[in-house]
Amino acid sequence: MTQSFSGRRLARELGDWRTSAPAYRALSDRIRVLLLDGRLGSGITLPAERELSQSLAVSRTTVAAAYAALRDHGYLSSVRGSGSTLALPGGRRGAHTSPIDLRLDFTKATCAAYPGMAAAYRQAADLLPGYLHHHGFDMDGLPELREEIADSYAQRGLPTSPAQIMVTIGAQHALNLLTGTLYSAGDRILVEQPTYPHALDTFAVAGARMLSAPVTSEHGWNIAEAAQLIRRSAPSMAFLMPDFQNPTGLSMPAADRARLAAVAAREGMVLVADETTALLDIDRGPELPLAAYAPGVVTLGSLGKLAWGGLRIGWIRGPRELLDRVRRHRPSTDLGTPLFEQLVATLLLRELPLLAASRTRDLRRGRDHLSGLLASAFPEWTWPVPDGGMSLWINTGNLSTSALSLAARAEGMALVPGPRFGLDGAFERFLRFPFCYSNEELTEGVRILSGAAARTGGIPFRLPLQAVI
Repeated sequence: MTQSFSGRRLARELGDWRTSAPAYRALSDRIRVLLLDGRLGSGITLPAERELSQSLAVSRTTVAAAYAALRDHGYLSSVRGSGSTLALPGGRRGAHTSPIDLRLDFTKATCAAYPGMAAAYRQAADLLPGYLHHHGFDMDGLPELREEIADSYAQRGLPTSPAQIMVTIGAQHALNLLTGTLYSAGDRILVEQPTYPHALDTFAVAGARMLSAPVTSEHGWNIAEAAQLIRRSAPSMAFLMPDFQNPTGLSMPAADRARLAAVAAREGMVLVADETTALLDIDRGPELPLAAYAPGVVTLGSLGKLAWGGLRIGWIRGPRELLDRVRRHRPSTDLGTPLFEQLVATLLLRELPLLAASRTRDLRRGRDHLSGLLASAFPEWTWPVPDGGMSLWINTGNLSTSALSLAARAEGMALVPGPRFGLDGAFERFLRFPFCYSNEELTEGVRILSGAAARTGGIPFRLPLQAVI
């Protein structure tokens, strides 16, 4: 079924789209960015020229010229009487284009596989024959894996029973299961602003109305505003990342964790804490999980960031009665988590301190190297240096990061502009740049970024990078 966007809805998605370029080109570029990074899907029908011109308060000529530019570059197909439909060049279809053909892909904050990964797979292969008597449909997870996960929480100060764990096919799968279980039509969901883009995608597909609670580099979480939203709007659930938040890298202080957990418990809202980045600690030190502050907090975990994204193993930690509800819902989406990957995950969790130390070493190197490169190339830009996580959240001043990402793509580098992490076009002047890549890749990335910034008219081109390599 073809999806149509109204003029008002597209205007919200476009956000602050104007740049120093001619208006028609700025508009066509912004629509192209929305398609490339997944905020608009291939096959969506755009509003009529007159409707969009009224919503944007521009001339119809401007919109017509923007649509014509998109058609000329293969991003829009128009049939008289059927409207104008977004398309990916060359007939490719999907939620967004793959940057596979680009020289550098910084759209993913993820590391290469842990050095011990191959050995874990070999050992799991040796163990697998002992499990072939199993029917293979595993809705809860192997007992030994759930024991290891439960023990990892106990080591962090949160006593946990294996019965409180359900193993899933990654953390995103876990979030989809929880959303399908907790969300009902008409409910509201509270999210951080900015936040993890695929969480926003999950809630949007469910049809949820999202409420945003701000997270800023200067002040962290605004717990007072979040509490007011919870009391006034009664969301059924909230999604947040209290440890090395994606994209800001911030961690929620203990006092804020306690206050938020208390408000959620009092108002009957389910707090869902995404802890996929919780063990990516560079300088912070241990912090009690959010679930330690209230028994009803639900936690998502995964080995994707810590070990390898290709190991699709995640989990839900939560009250047993909630997991019973998820278990009843789960067969409508899948029939369990593959056993072989569960064996690999079990082995990796048994060497968790070594795994975390290896990842911390690489992340510290990347963070410090990227910070040095950016400080030399872009002294006008600002960013907090996070004490964990995988990315810098960069304030680019007056430079549009949507325009910047297009210019960088033309040079073979894929970036995710700031609005992908927010609602209604927010964060146009922010850029997430992962530091979980090699020094050579980061150096080349900043070199391309310098040229892209110069071409967008935002920052004078400068390239004294050799001094900080």
